Order: sequence, then structure tokens, then C-alpha cells
Amino acid sequence: MVKPSDSQPAINYTLTCRNGAPTDESQHPSAAKACEALKNNPEVLIPQPRGKDVVCTQQYGGPQTATVTGMVDGVPVDISFALRDGCEISQWNAAESILGPTTDL
Repeated sequence: MVKPSDSQPAINYTLTCRNGAPTDESQHPSAAKACEALKNNPEVLIPQPRGKDVVCTQQYGGPQTATVTGMVDGVPVDISFALRDGCEISQWNAAESILGPTTDL
């Protein structure tokens, strides 16, 4: 689910991959690219706690938010993304193939 802004409705995608390729159930604008990204880097959807010694740039990337839920290789996934600071922007950029670029929203 990707939400372009607080005032716009959420966009829901379904992505089902097998061996790095989308299956017929997928309803995602870049399903092949997203499946390939998940195959090559499934860890991108594992939440990483921010350490107390991590400094993030105080830049705002936009109002977009995203939530990914489901399973990747049998592991439950439930992670949220936003663009509120440099660290969150980096996380979004790492998962951009799965979430979609912010400029298309």
C-alpha cells in the first residue's frame, strides 16, 4: 500500500513472485522489476532498528508513505516506509523497485 499524501487515497498493489518472476496474481506496475529486486535483496523488507548513534539528515522527501505486508521466502513481512528524513529516504530508495518511485505518485 502506497499513500501519496494524507489527502489522497492509498494505492494497493499485489505482488506474488515465484523464482524471481511475477505470477499471474500480481497487480503491480513494475512486477518483474519488483520480483527481481526481492529475489536479489529480500532483506530490504526487514525492519532495521535505528541505532542511537545514527545521525540522519533533516531533509524532507515528501508526504508519501508505504506499508508492505505479506511473506517473503516464508518470512512474515510488515514494514512501513516514509520520507521524513535522510535515513527514511535511503530506506525508501533501497526498496524503490518494490514501492515504486515517489515521482510517479
